[in-house]
Amino acid sequence: MKQRPLPGWLQNLVAVMGGGGLFVVAFFDSSVLSFPFITDALVMHLSFANPARMPYYAAMAAAGSLAGCIWLYLLAKKGGEAYFHRHAKGRAEKVREWVDEHAFLSVFVPAILPPPLPFKIFVLAEGVFQVPLRTFILAILLGRGLRYLAEGILAVRYGDATLDFLKVHSAAVALSVVGVLMLLFLAGRWASRSSHHSS
Repeated sequence: MKQRPLPGWLQNLVAVMGGGGLFVVAFFDSSVLSFPFITDALVMHLSFANPARMPYYAAMAAAGSLAGCIWLYLLAKKGGEAYFHRHAKGRAEKVREWVDEHAFLSVFVPAILPPPLPFKIFVLAEGVFQVPLRTFILAILLGRGLRYLAEGILAVRYGDATLDFLKVHSAAVALSVVGVLMLLFLAGRWASRSSHHSS
């Protein structure tokens, strides 16, 4: 999965097809190729240029990413354990433990976080370790949907400066998102335990 700039034919596809081209870019970005920040940049650029269609662009990016992730998931499920271990390197056991204990969160959190944080290794792990497809789809769709929707909203409000901010402060943004998600997770567990004890 090499990182490379967006090929000219994909640029032309986005220029001609808009949301349809964005779907194709997101599909490749989430499967066999890697275009760091390109899908995010396209969502923001198109949303800023046509604010009324922002939800459509976010939905197409999320759907394309989901399709690419399902392809990777199915490939890994059919025999990608050796490939997973080769790309996970020393992190394989930790990734496996996290996936076993938190099947939904293990791909939802990476899906919502910006690059350069790892993502595909968790997609592969979900397939290799046989996480139910329904759980996988829901996590990807929610994670990517929230991410692209948030980027679209910010782009409509602040323009292309949003992308520059995310690139410069990606680590801070990631930590903030993880912090909020952890608080929500802990609050949910506390509420669940309180409800269980009261009943």
